[in-house]
Amino acid sequence: MIDTIISRGITDERVIEAMRSVPRHLFVPSEDRRQSYGDYPLPIGFGQTISQPYIVALMTELLELRPGNRVLEVGTGSGYQAAILAAIPETTVYSIEIIPELAQQARERLEQLGYAVHGKQGDGYYGWEEHAPYDAIIVTAAAEHVPAPLIAQLAVEGRMVIPVGPPGGYQTLWKFFKRVDGELDAYNMGGVAFVPFTGAGAEKHHGQSGFSGNRAGW
Repeated sequence: MIDTIISRGITDERVIEAMRSVPRHLFVPSEDRRQSYGDYPLPIGFGQTISQPYIVALMTELLELRPGNRVLEVGTGSGYQAAILAAIPETTVYSIEIIPELAQQARERLEQLGYAVHGKQGDGYYGWEEHAPYDAIIVTAAAEHVPAPLIAQLAVEGRMVIPVGPPGGYQTLWKFFKRVDGELDAYNMGGVAFVPFTGAGAEKHHGQSGFSGNRAGW
């Protein structure tokens, strides 16, 4: 797995070491553990997946984490991405999961393995305002547009990584950088395939204007 992510261009040593140290097989169902370290996603139940290792490493690297950074993850899932973030020294991790069963399973798993992650069950569309602003935000489900609450909770000079696009197909992975004037610089990082962003927030704001893959979407 490590050889694969390095061969595909991951260079941040902190990310590589986190990927090396976190036992991925403990974050997948027992029947799939033989496949844990293959470079592809695996099902974790409730229509959700654990992302392929390369995508986990890429999204983590794109956050450009620095010592003392506070990170918000939207979509805890199995807890694997949260564990990778928590394994990077001097990083404080907050994570939200909308599916109660997955939130509970992830909380127990992360606690048992000793990863310091502040988690809660809730609708990630609205972020976690109580602990904002965040130096980095990572979203692990494909949104129709970038949720306005997440933009508001991103600190100045903060980085957000999020897949944007329609459900049921390929989306675009975007990296955003929040400038001092509050505007966002957008960087297209290529095509990806994620499970769709769900919840009342996404449903309520369906069709709302917002960044949806081009500058004109603002």
